[in-house]
Amino acid sequence: MSELRFEQVSVRYGRSTVVDGVSLVVPPGEVVGLVGESGSGKSTLARAAVGLAPLHGGSILLDGEPVPLRGRRRPVQMVFQDPFSSLDPRMTIGASIAEAMPRDLDRSARRVEVARLLELVHLDAARADARPAELSGGQRQRVALARALAARPAVVVADEITSALDVSVQGTVLNLVRELQRELGLSMLFISHNLAVVRYVASYVAVMHRGVVVEQGPAAQVLAEPAEPYTRDLLAAVPGSTLRRSHP
Repeated sequence: MSELRFEQVSVRYGRSTVVDGVSLVVPPGEVVGLVGESGSGKSTLARAAVGLAPLHGGSILLDGEPVPLRGRRRPVQMVFQDPFSSLDPRMTIGASIAEAMPRDLDRSARRVEVARLLELVHLDAARADARPAELSGGQRQRVALARALAARPAVVVADEITSALDVSVQGTVLNLVRELQRELGLSMLFISHNLAVVRYVASYVAVMHRGVVVEQGPAAQVLAEPAEPYTRDLLAAVPGSTLRRSHP
């Protein structure tokens, strides 16, 4: 279990500041939910954590050291909204998962590990020979999770991983995230525009608006007594009142 820490992180594209001085901590073995509307900068912050967005200022630390962004060993792994962005349609899912594994594993060990990871995300090990197009959206997203875990990461960044799925399938993936966190002690930054989704999986919530974290704290506290008008607006957008009463 590892700590991921953002310290005064800023990201700019040209003259536009997309992320502006964000400080946020993902404690060891915890799921932190980062929530905000589309364009708030949350996905850019996620991409910065894995080296896909250049820092203009600040630092991103893993257990007190700069996150390694070069070389094959990447201790922070990202799961994207669309699994087609991370799964090669020409490769079997077994080959895609094995590709992310440490190089010191031989072929036999890779096959065993692929089967273990598929079972971990509730897919039959026999599906290792299938290609992404043969799977449903929810199954592909579970493969993407297995692929991220294959790299033996210290932290997983999940960026809107349920937003493109049907509501019934969303629940399956969210339950899987909670199960993996309990069984593996994962440290995870879970990003969503949906407060109800974040509340279900995260013990800590940060609210992002126009590139700035405007509020953060324990999920129960933030959602029961939001201090910021923007957070209250997000809460008001959630149908019904079950969000305030729910518990992870």
